Amino acid sequence: MITKIVMTTIRLEKDVFGELPIPADAYWGIHTARAQANFAISGTPMATELIHALAMVKLACCRANAELGYLDCSRADAIAQACQEVIEGRLDAQFPVDALQGGAGTSANMNVNEVVANRACELSGGQKGDYDRVHPIEHVNRHQSTNDVYPTALKVAAIFALRRLSQTIARTQGACQAKEKAFAEIVTMGRTELQDAVPIALGGQFATFAEAFARDRWRTFKCEERLRVVNLGGTAVGTGLTAPRDYIFLSIERLRDITGLGLTRAEQVMDATANADCFVEVSGMLDAHAANLLKVSQDLRLLHFLREIALPGCQVGSSIMPGKINPVMLEAAMSVAMKVHANHGLIAQAASHGTLQINEFLPLIALGLLESLRVLDALNERFAAHVEGITANAEVCQRRVDENPQTITAFLPHLGYERCEALLQLFQREPQTRAFREFLNTHLGAELVERVLSPHNLMALGYRAKRHFESV
Repeated sequence: MITKIVMTTIRLEKDVFGELPIPADAYWGIHTARAQANFAISGTPMATELIHALAMVKLACCRANAELGYLDCSRADAIAQACQEVIEGRLDAQFPVDALQGGAGTSANMNVNEVVANRACELSGGQKGDYDRVHPIEHVNRHQSTNDVYPTALKVAAIFALRRLSQTIARTQGACQAKEKAFAEIVTMGRTELQDAVPIALGGQFATFAEAFARDRWRTFKCEERLRVVNLGGTAVGTGLTAPRDYIFLSIERLRDITGLGLTRAEQVMDATANADCFVEVSGMLDAHAANLLKVSQDLRLLHFLREIALPGCQVGSSIMPGKINPVMLEAAMSVAMKVHANHGLIAQAASHGTLQINEFLPLIALGLLESLRVLDALNERFAAHVEGITANAEVCQRRVDENPQTITAFLPHLGYERCEALLQLFQREPQTRAFREFLNTHLGAELVERVLSPHNLMALGYRAKRHFESV
């Protein structure tokens, strides 16, 4: 007699709308299944850093509930272990909900609740879907609401991302500072309104880049303060309704322990629940960094076009023109900057569309903010390496300075305006057979010309002289 064994591939779960079949091996449940069907929109999954942060919040709440006797130890241990597995990324494939979702993040919260509950069921000797053992809402979500869990998790995820970004911006800053030093003795033309202006040291140009990125690094470090104030324990609208008072205080302490971040409870928890302006402020700091990246990338691309610097080659630039190498890394940086600009506008709009005691569009804010942090971090790693590979063409720079009549401006403290103007007129009347510097050497002497057009003199802040004009 042959016994036929039938393997069960689905399990049935039930909610207020009825039953749904759930894949037997899935850790998510019916709430996630509904969200998958409802929000099959962008194809962009929720950010893994947000999922991990949500699990950190769940772990903190679990520990607080267990310590205070609101959750029995056996369930708490299983839930805590399941949370840890999510934090470590071992269950990343179990979060299929689209990032563009309605409900202020409820679908994201329930996805985490279900995955943690089902994994905890297994860890405690049961099967997935055995919610009498560990329930997604009754146990994993105990004393919580999406409205305090989700914004708290978003702040945690953003702080970690800001710290990573601050480090990569520091590398970009350092790369520019290294070029400032390496190119300190190379004189080139400074330009205003895309016209030659006065001579400068090429290293000074890179110093301006380094200073801009130094401010960006400081901004990303400081704006973390705006995210440390959380509303965990506020439940639905920030009043803490349905949550024990001792739990409200302890849950934030436990989240501090888990994350190592200096988190604190909002003084006005309803405010922290209803308003999302802190995310707009942080996004504004990223927007400023994007503006600097865009400006610096354009400048570097222009200096490369002028052949005063050479960018490192990255890849073949054309499918039709042999040997063409394009400044693709700078174009990528400009594209990232434009994307961050767009995200900032989106975040500001989403924050302003919250109503009364909640912001319904926190998932949209999370999508834009975490994406901006992620792409800026990845870009800075590559941007810094690209800057490190830049070389200077000192001969081209020097030739541009030697040939340029605008260098006469540097002699104003020594000759005065009228004498400089007369020299220019005299040079313009001559047949153009020699560089302007040779002309100056003839009329002013090579020693003065060398001293005035030296990198040290050009980059000194102002000039020092006993007399306004020198006799020459």
